[in-house]
Amino acid sequence: MTSGKAYPGGKVLSQTVREMYGEGQTDYSLDPIILTDENGAPLGRIKDGDAVVFCCRRGEREIQLTEAFTDPTLTQFPRKPFKNLPFVILTLYHDKFKDLPVAFAPARVEETLGELVSRAGKRQVRISESEKYAHITFFLNGGNPASIGETGIRIPSPRGIPFDQVPELKLPEVADKVIDALQDGVDLVVTNFANGDVIGHTANREAKIKCAGVVDSQLGRVLEEARKAGYVILVTADHGNLEELISEDGTPHVAHTTNPVNLIVIDPLSKKALRLRDGKLADIAPTILQALRINPSLLMTGTSLVSAHDFGGNRRVLLVILDGWGIGKKDDSNPIFLAPTPVWDKLLRSEATCTLHASGDAVGLKVGKAGNSEAGHMNIGAGRVVLQDDVRLDMAMKDGTFYQNPVILRAIKHAKSNHSSLHLIGLLTLKSSHGSIDYPLAILQMAKDAGLTDVNLHMIFDGRSTEPGSAPALLEMLEDKISEIGIGQIVTGIGRGIALDRDGNYHKTEIAYNAFVTGTGRKSPVRL
Repeated sequence: MTSGKAYPGGKVLSQTVREMYGEGQTDYSLDPIILTDENGAPLGRIKDGDAVVFCCRRGEREIQLTEAFTDPTLTQFPRKPFKNLPFVILTLYHDKFKDLPVAFAPARVEETLGELVSRAGKRQVRISESEKYAHITFFLNGGNPASIGETGIRIPSPRGIPFDQVPELKLPEVADKVIDALQDGVDLVVTNFANGDVIGHTANREAKIKCAGVVDSQLGRVLEEARKAGYVILVTADHGNLEELISEDGTPHVAHTTNPVNLIVIDPLSKKALRLRDGKLADIAPTILQALRINPSLLMTGTSLVSAHDFGGNRRVLLVILDGWGIGKKDDSNPIFLAPTPVWDKLLRSEATCTLHASGDAVGLKVGKAGNSEAGHMNIGAGRVVLQDDVRLDMAMKDGTFYQNPVILRAIKHAKSNHSSLHLIGLLTLKSSHGSIDYPLAILQMAKDAGLTDVNLHMIFDGRSTEPGSAPALLEMLEDKISEIGIGQIVTGIGRGIALDRDGNYHKTEIAYNAFVTGTGRKSPVRL
C-alpha cells in the first residue's frame, strides 16, 4: 500500500474501538489496535531504514517512548536493534535528548528562581510524587537541570490501580517529607500536591470530593509545622481542574480550566497584616525572592505581590502548589466546595489572599486556552511569562515556517531516499497541551510536497482533553482530512495511559513499542 493513495485506516479502526468500548475499555487506557490486511498481516510497522517524527510537544509523558527508540542503554525490555532510524522529536522532551534531531528546540529560560536561590548559597528541596515530579524540577527550572544545592525527593505514585480508587494518592508520604525538610531548616521548600489535577482528570465525583478533603487535611499538617518553624508560606495552584464537576453539555468535566487560582501568603512572624495585589503566576518567584532577600533577575518581568511588606532577615520559604486547584463556584458543581475543607476555608477567611491568572496569554499560552502544569510551573519558576510550545508552534504554522522546518524535511528526505516509510506518532485530539492532529497533518502535506507517498500514522487516544468515547469520531474525521491531502494511512491506535506513561512503568512502554514495531495488538483488518 505505497502507491500514494489514501487507504482506509481511521474508519476501520474506529469500528474496533467501538467494540472495545462495549468490553469496558476507555480511550485513555485502550489496548493497542493494529491495521492489518485482509489476511491479518500488520500494515505500516516501523522498520530499519524508515524515519519517525514524534508529533507531541511537551515532555514528561514522551520520555519513556522516546527512550525506547533512541536509548541503546535501556534494559527494561527487549527491542529491535535499529541501525538506521532517524527519530525526530517535536520539542525537547528532556535534556537527555539534546543530541537527537529536535524540530523546535527550546530557548532555555535562564536565571530562574532555583538558579538565583542556588547562587545565593541557600539550600532548596523539591518534593512531590512521581506524577508531578518533572514539574517541580525540570519545568520549574525552565527546562534546565537541577541547580547546585537543589535536592529532589520523588515519591512513587500508586501503580496497578486506577487513580480514582486511591484519591489520596501518596500525599501523606509527600507531606511527611515536606515536614522533614521544614524541621531540617531548608531555605526553600517547594512541594506539589498532585491530587487535584490527577483526580480531576477522572469522571469519579466521589473521588474528587474525597481528594479535596485529603488535600485539605495534609495541607493543614504541613502548614502547622511551617508556622511553628517560622517559614514564610505561599499556597497557590498552577491551573484549574478539580473545581469543576460538570461540563456545559452535562458530561463529567475531566480537563483543565481557564479559571484563575488563589495565592495565599502567610508570615507567622509578622504582627502587621499583609496586603496582596492580584497578578499572575510569574509574580510568585519575585515574591519568594523578596522574602529570601535575594534580588530578582533583570530578566524577571514579574513583580512581587507584597512589595510593601518587610519580611525581615534570615527567612525561609515554603511554597505549596496545589495542582489543578482552581477557583470555582460556591455550589454543588465544585468538589472543593462540597468537600470538608476547614483548613482551606479558614485560610481564605483569615490570611492575605489574591487572585492569579493561570491560563491563556498570562502563562504564555494561546489567548483563552486552559492552563496546564508545564506552563504553570515554568512561569512560577521563571518569574516571567514564558511562551509555551503551543504558541511557538502555532506561530510557525501561521507564518509558514513549520512547513520549512529543516529537521522534519531531513526526515522526509531520508525516507524518500531510502524508498522507505515515514512514521508520525501523534495525539488524537484537537486541543491538548501535548499536541494535536494539526502537526501530523502538516507533516503529511510536507511529505506530499516532497514527493513521498508512504506515510503511516500511529495515533495515541487522549482521554483527557477529549470527551470520553470520542475516539471513533476523531479517527473518522482524521481520515477525511488525510484523504483530502491524498497520502497517508492510520495504522495504529493506543491509549495515552499506555503509550505516554510517565511513571516508570516500562511494561506499558513495551506494549506501545511492540504495537508500533511488530504489530502486537488487536487486529483491525482493512475491508476492501
